[in-house]
Amino acid sequence: MKGLKEKIVVVTGGGGGIGAATCRRFAEDGAHVVVMDVNDEAAHAVADGIVADGGRATATVADLTDYDAAVAAVARIEKETGPIDVLVNGIGWDVFTPFLKSGPDFWTRIIDINLRGVLNITHPVLARMAERGAGRIVSIASDAARGGSSGESVYAACKAGIIAFSKTIAREHARQGITANVVCPGVTETAMLEKFMEAAGDKEKLRTAFTRAVPMGRLGQPDDLPGAILFFASDDAAFVTGQVLSVSGGLTMHG
Repeated sequence: MKGLKEKIVVVTGGGGGIGAATCRRFAEDGAHVVVMDVNDEAAHAVADGIVADGGRATATVADLTDYDAAVAAVARIEKETGPIDVLVNGIGWDVFTPFLKSGPDFWTRIIDINLRGVLNITHPVLARMAERGAGRIVSIASDAARGGSSGESVYAACKAGIIAFSKTIAREHARQGITANVVCPGVTETAMLEKFMEAAGDKEKLRTAFTRAVPMGRLGQPDDLPGAILFFASDDAAFVTGQVLSVSGGLTMHG
């Protein structure tokens, strides 16, 4: 992709499946990747792997459900590495739970990670981008936000919130040279999906059902997502903002 070489890219949830694949792709295109995750071991494993392959990466551990921790992490990155050019909001977590079997404590945890975590990190990053008059924000939502998903009511609500939030900041900051776009994965084989299916029961039956529902005949893989994410972060998408792109093998086909 054009314009990614030498850019400083922060990927939240960078230690997970989609996040790790995204970090590696940015590094392959010459960016300096900051792998941000609440899991210290996972973040360092991804960063160390990139460096071992000849790329540039550092690991940063932060609990993004804490606004002060997010602000401190951004300040530390900009002091030690440089101004953040691209923010990829990849943080996310869910457990299969029908709405009537869930309660306020569960809702709070889902909202804190999937929505508040995005707000907490985007706020200080966007403020600095606005001062500089440049920046790219790419948020990973979910097709659950666009079509609903049984057992994911609150998660879907949070991801829908990310879409609306992204469109709004895209409008507010377009004239400052900042773009904000969203990538929506479909059913993708990650550790989170495995735990989701285990919680739902009869994992293999559910996997078969998911696979049959995808027109392309397979579940998504983490490596299916970085191309779309890097496009939105690149100079190729300089005139694209406030948009949502599904990467789902045709599972959802929204106009």
